[in-house]
Order: sequence, then structure tokens, then C-alpha cells
Amino acid sequence: MPQSAEGYDHLRWMRVALSLGQRHLGQTWPNPSVGCVLVKNKRVIARAATGQGGRPHAEAMALNKAGQHAQGSTAYVTLEPCAHESETPACAQLLIKSGVKRVVVAVEDPDERVSGQGIDILRSANVEVLTGIMEDEARRSHRGFFSRIEKNRPSITLKLAMSFDGKIATQMGHSQWITGPLARRYAHWLRAQHDAVLVGRGTIISDDPNLAPRGLGIDTPPIRIVVDSRLTTPHSSQLATLARRDPVWLCHTEDAHEDSRQVWQKQFGAKTFCCRGNKNGVDLEDALAQLAQQGLTRILCEGGSALAASLISKQLIDEIVGFNAGVNIGAEGLPAVGDLGYKAVNDGRCFRLMDTREIGGDIMHRWIALPNLESSPSNPIVEINKGNGHS
Repeated sequence: MPQSAEGYDHLRWMRVALSLGQRHLGQTWPNPSVGCVLVKNKRVIARAATGQGGRPHAEAMALNKAGQHAQGSTAYVTLEPCAHESETPACAQLLIKSGVKRVVVAVEDPDERVSGQGIDILRSANVEVLTGIMEDEARRSHRGFFSRIEKNRPSITLKLAMSFDGKIATQMGHSQWITGPLARRYAHWLRAQHDAVLVGRGTIISDDPNLAPRGLGIDTPPIRIVVDSRLTTPHSSQLATLARRDPVWLCHTEDAHEDSRQVWQKQFGAKTFCCRGNKNGVDLEDALAQLAQQGLTRILCEGGSALAASLISKQLIDEIVGFNAGVNIGAEGLPAVGDLGYKAVNDGRCFRLMDTREIGGDIMHRWIALPNLESSPSNPIVEINKGNGHS
């Protein structure tokens, strides 16, 4: 990590750029939410984040704000400037045209249309380029975009709201409300930070949620996705009622009746995806690959214990955000995660603790998945990040 005064300045302004980009998470898919800060004579002259829907790009917006003052400035960007022209000119070319003298890049773009080419274009025009400034933080911030490009699936965050003893409902299915109002408000903010919210048919039957990020003034709510192998989600559910206004997507198998698919598509305006089936219903890996092809980068799973277990067993969870309340439900309650079939503790994948805090009397804890090489409990890695807790 840079230790000079200039190096600390790079860290300072890149943190600002990362913070800007994180504000629009969930609003820019299929593009990443990039932050850009233009600095001249140690003062910010313009800053921007990727626009809603993925356009305009952050660099273009910041340069437009700065105008002629961009000449001789340093641009801090959380992802390599794009090198290809599509609906708008390439950001690398815009930076050159605006007279920016130096570009500080957090992480290289994995998209083959860019990957290193944006940096090469800048250097060929004699623009100084520094790379790798806060790269790990940028990779986490752009995790969904990287996952879609490199893994052919969106990144998955699993949200669990549990009693102190890890239950999500009583034996009778009662779950409202285990956590308090402030924790629930934080959960609504999590929804707003993702492109889509994922549940199973069982959650629709038991809770009939509308899955909206309420109380946050969000104009474009996340896509609602239901995993329902036979496509028997009730037409009287809130999701069906709201589907014309707020998009609903359903992942099913060949077992779904064609009449039901037609009703969802024509009467409710929903999208349906026919996925491979397996013994548990929908093949989640195939479903996520299809969702990635639609452009989704970040999905929040708020499903029940069975869906959580299916995702965990396939190692499809990238982050877990848990909320524990100070109430016990007992062994007869519904566990947060269903049967995984593990025979030994080290059969499962481990997660690193990144953040923990009290929220209105409940405890929130955030974990990220470790690479398999690090996953053994015999080699535990636990780090507590006392920062702002953004992913």
C-alpha cells in the first residue's frame, strides 16, 4: 500500500470514488456502478457515479460537469475506463479528449471488450495511468459485475433474519416479526442495493411478501424472482397483483403446465424461464446462468431454509448478511438453513466476518465466502472490518 503523501492522497480520493459508486448499486445493471472523482490542485472539481440503467458512465458524467476545468486533472475511477464505443463514446477516449493528465484505476475490467485495452489507450496518448489502488475493495464493490463475466452468474447475497438460536419461524410458521423495525429497515436498504430479490414458492405461500424496498424513495425497485418448479405460485399473491408495475420473473422446469406459463406471461406480464430440473426442483446453477444472460449482477436471496440450503450446498452464496434477535424459539422452530447432508464440519464452505454491529437491539453480521483453499476450519480466518460495512 502506498506510504507517501501522494499515495495517501490516492487512497483518499479512491475511497470517495468507491463511496460514490456504492450509492447506485442495484440501479445500473447490466453495467457496474462505477465511481469517478476528478481532482485538480488537491481539490475535487467533479464527481459522479454511473447513471441509473447503466448510462451515462461515471467518467462521462464527471467530465461533463468539469468542462474545461478537467484539463490537467487526475481522474480516480473504480473500474478501468471502457475502450469500446456503443451508445456512447469510449470513456478512455473522453478522458484523453478532455486533457486529463493522469488516471488512477482501482481494478482492471474483466470484460474482454475492455480488459487492459482502456489502460493501453490512455498510455498510448501519454496519459499517466496508475492501477491497483484499493483493488480488493473495488473487487468487492464490483463483485456482481465480475461474477457475471467470470462465473456466468450473478453474485448472491443470502439474508437471514433469525432468533438468537438460529430459527426463522416457529413450528407453526409464525415469523412476523423476529427482528425489530430498524433491522427490517436495514433489510429494505439491502433490497435496494441489489438488482433482484429471490425467493422460493414456499415463501410466497407462507408470507405473501411484495419484496419492495419500502420507505427509501426508490423509483426502480428490484426485480422479484420466484423459484417455482411447477409454476403454481398463487395468482392471488401480492407479486401477481403488482407484476404489471413491478417486474416479476419466475424460474420453473418442464413440469410447469403451459397454461400457467401463459397466464403469468399474458395476464400478469411476468417473464418465465424454463430451467433444467433436478431432485430438488429447479437447477439453480442453470437458473442463475439464465438470469446472468438477462444482465443481472447482484441478487439478494430472502427465501426460506430449503432455498438457502440449496444455494449453500452448491457453493453459490458469495455473502451472508445475518440478523439475530434476542429471542429464542426452540428446537421445534424452523431452522434458518435446511438439511445440507454434511458429515463433517469441514465439508462446508467457510465465510470471513467482515462487519458486525448492533441495529436497534438486534445484531447484524456480514460474511463473505472464502475461496475453497482457505475454507477449512483448521485454518480459520476472521477479520472484523470496522468501516462502513459496504460490500
